[in-house]
Amino acid sequence: MASQLNTTLAAEEDKLLACIHCGLCLEACPTYIATGDENDSPRGRIYLMRAVAEGRLASTANSFRLHIDRCLGCRACEPVCPAGVEYGQLLEGARAELHINATRLSFTQRALRFALRHIWLSAARLNFVFSCARLARDSGLVRLLLKSKLAPLLSRQFEFGLALLESSRPQQALSVPPASAGGSTGPPATLRTDEITHPLTQVVLTSRREPVLLFKGCVTEGLFSRVNQATARVLAVNGCTTSIPAKQTCCGALHAHAGDLDGARQLAQQNIEAFTDTGDAPIITNAGGCGAMLVSYAHLFANNEQMAPQARRFSNRVRDVSQQLAVTGIKMGEGIGSDKITYDASCHLINGQHAGDAPLRLLEAIPDLKFVPLAGSDRCCGGAGVYNLMEPELSGQVLAEKLEHVRGTEAGTLATGNPGCHMQIRAGAMLAGDSLRVCHPVELLDESYRRAGFYIES
Repeated sequence: MASQLNTTLAAEEDKLLACIHCGLCLEACPTYIATGDENDSPRGRIYLMRAVAEGRLASTANSFRLHIDRCLGCRACEPVCPAGVEYGQLLEGARAELHINATRLSFTQRALRFALRHIWLSAARLNFVFSCARLARDSGLVRLLLKSKLAPLLSRQFEFGLALLESSRPQQALSVPPASAGGSTGPPATLRTDEITHPLTQVVLTSRREPVLLFKGCVTEGLFSRVNQATARVLAVNGCTTSIPAKQTCCGALHAHAGDLDGARQLAQQNIEAFTDTGDAPIITNAGGCGAMLVSYAHLFANNEQMAPQARRFSNRVRDVSQQLAVTGIKMGEGIGSDKITYDASCHLINGQHAGDAPLRLLEAIPDLKFVPLAGSDRCCGGAGVYNLMEPELSGQVLAEKLEHVRGTEAGTLATGNPGCHMQIRAGAMLAGDSLRVCHPVELLDESYRRAGFYIES
């Protein structure tokens, strides 16, 4: 039987062969920089993929699994590639091969497969897991375990996992206070929030109203619902009426990155159907990882004649909140009296959604912001979904470099547009003893709008 790598990439052989091995990707690759191993570079991994596809290397070979697993999937190699190799798509094909032909799996790998297949594909189970996670976080149990020093005795991975969960806790300095009783007057905008249970502060209407649809994301809604609320408020201030389709689910990124393309397609089809009856309104995301996956649905169903047209239409509607605001224009807010603030770019937001500097425009709408540029902002932080738990040593090396650059800014607050990046950087800072607040750029703009009087009490 032909290997999955052959069948998955047969229609994209030109992409696999397009690599001219020029080496321009080397210095863009965090894992190559960390290890210095050619096989941990994009061109080295493509060479391994070709060797498997051509039958010169078994897909079960340890060298193939080792170096494919070590890839962060940040796609930083794509913008610098003169041949335009779409490396992210090739990586997913290679990981599909590993997923199907896996022989010996570690406990962590087995646990991940179980979670993706039996929890993430069930909305009820996933909601239950996130409810338990929030309970453990908000009750103080996670913080207690971290302070007890018991966690590192069990394993460093367990300790970092607890730190990731604790890092999602709302930080007092960044939480949105109740709306001011004063400020602008006028009828509140109607925000249709079928699935969000927390009350949203109402927003003063503008004359221009464009319908948009919010993709909540499983991790964002499960642990960062405040970001979804802030997104809806900020969009309303800038002339958008936000609706939230009730039957949406996880974007499927974790499945695709793990090589479970069937699971990814199952979730993708559910999302396509959930947003099909909503016309052609833009689909807004506030998570770089989710957005990059949503825009790749067209590729995911490229060989499915029935789903391909729907998937293309869906992908073409997806925008990050910063990209949407670049279209509508961004109202200026009021100063928030902050300390120094820096910004770290989500890899998939810049390399997958090609958002460029759009997220920085959100920060520019806040007067007198003490913004400090971050060296290596476009470098991966080492989170990469669950990479930080699957490859803790290499992830830690990449994170250490990121934290060193953050310290160099002397900023007390870091903004980033992806929950995975938020948790990775905040968890690393916590365990290193650094006092660093982390938030989404839209949360800062939301606070700026509150101070400007754009919100009224609900």
